[in-house]
Amino acid sequence: MSDTSVGDLPWQGDACGLVEAFRSSRRSPSEELEATLAAIERSDLNAFAFLDVDGARASAAVADVTLPFGGVPLGIKELDKVAGWPDTEASIPLSERKATYTLTHIERLVAAGAVPVGMTTASEFGGVNLTRTMLHGTTHNPWRRDHTPGGSSGGSAAAVAGGLLSLATGGDGGGSIRIPAGFCGLVGLKATYGRIPRGPHFEVGALTVTVGGLTRSVRDTARWLDATNGAHRHDPHSLPRVEGWERGLGTHLEDLRGLRVAVVDRFAGAVVGPATAEVVRNAAEQLIADLGLRRVDLDVAIPNVGAAWSLANLASVYGDLGDAWPACAGDLTPEIRYSLEWGDRSHYDMAARIRLEQRRTALFEAMATMFDQTDLVITSSNPDTAFAADGPLPHVFGGIEDTPANNGKLTIPSNLYGNPAISIPVGFLDGLPVGMQVLAPHHTEALLLDAAWVVERERPWPLVAP
Repeated sequence: MSDTSVGDLPWQGDACGLVEAFRSSRRSPSEELEATLAAIERSDLNAFAFLDVDGARASAAVADVTLPFGGVPLGIKELDKVAGWPDTEASIPLSERKATYTLTHIERLVAAGAVPVGMTTASEFGGVNLTRTMLHGTTHNPWRRDHTPGGSSGGSAAAVAGGLLSLATGGDGGGSIRIPAGFCGLVGLKATYGRIPRGPHFEVGALTVTVGGLTRSVRDTARWLDATNGAHRHDPHSLPRVEGWERGLGTHLEDLRGLRVAVVDRFAGAVVGPATAEVVRNAAEQLIADLGLRRVDLDVAIPNVGAAWSLANLASVYGDLGDAWPACAGDLTPEIRYSLEWGDRSHYDMAARIRLEQRRTALFEAMATMFDQTDLVITSSNPDTAFAADGPLPHVFGGIEDTPANNGKLTIPSNLYGNPAISIPVGFLDGLPVGMQVLAPHHTEALLLDAAWVVERERPWPLVAP
């Protein structure tokens, strides 16, 4: 794994390697920050929506490099909250709003030594898997700039894969960490729901969103969990703390040996481009051989819950916009405007709520049955490689026609069910990364991290785009 920097560029290795460089005095936090700020200024990725230069310089000047992320520049997703920073939801109607508090997981990253630099661009209200808004314009994929880095954590993925900094936060309510990770060649873990607390001012909402990060390596993701996991009284759904994620990497391989695995091209009925599916299958076969997994077939259909997911998450958007809707329709991206209009037409009443819960219950039962039949599921992170940066959402995947709703079918089930899933880089098609998604039952992130660690060891990936 490369952990070197080139000239006056920001660190081009992983965050753990950068901390080692700080501790050995090969670099200093202030030096690294200045390289990061200069790179952001030069960049054409449009990965940042806001910079706190003075605050970052003050933090870097006193950074304690003995801490897990001591001195490491940190990008914070635009939809996250940092007291005094913009709180826009990437939407013009909220462009003047400021956050009045900081999220717990960001406070924990700062306590672990990370240096917040600014806010990375996101899709409006986190509602679509590309990052192009009326407020900030289009964010680009560093592997091919006419393609999207995905969404909603697109700016975070572009910044990390584009060599601007080695760590950035993300949130995954329907795939918003795993989708950009897959499109940009990064590690993206959606942890078990509640593993990392979402408070304060916890919004119950649809109970689908998990917070986490976009990283260049498996050890960075494990260290992130060490820094951020654990119950917090301001999130009533948060889980007890678990120690030793990074220390435990590579120690569960015997636990994995002999486990059942299902390799599923059309998970949840998704259409996956044939070339993308082949890259994933090849990587899956190597992982199965490396770990001694046992192939099984599934006898369960995972229902399509895209409409139920959309309806469940609309309430928070209505709540943010308040009386500004529908007069603000012209200031919203087409996807969000359409979703709200669809919500109006669907008359979100008690009958709609009952139908929603019935769909969710059906999914819960199907996912539980699936994990009765297998221990791991391997599929693609995305139906195809990254599509055009400006959109629209594609309806053709490797030459196969479907609807734009196909774009989230692979990832949404784990958000509704709450189980962990990880996207791991496994190859390229036409110069664009392909991500492999591995799903596991609740509370088994250690197995996913070890599986990813083996893939990283056997199929090492470029840490940044050229």
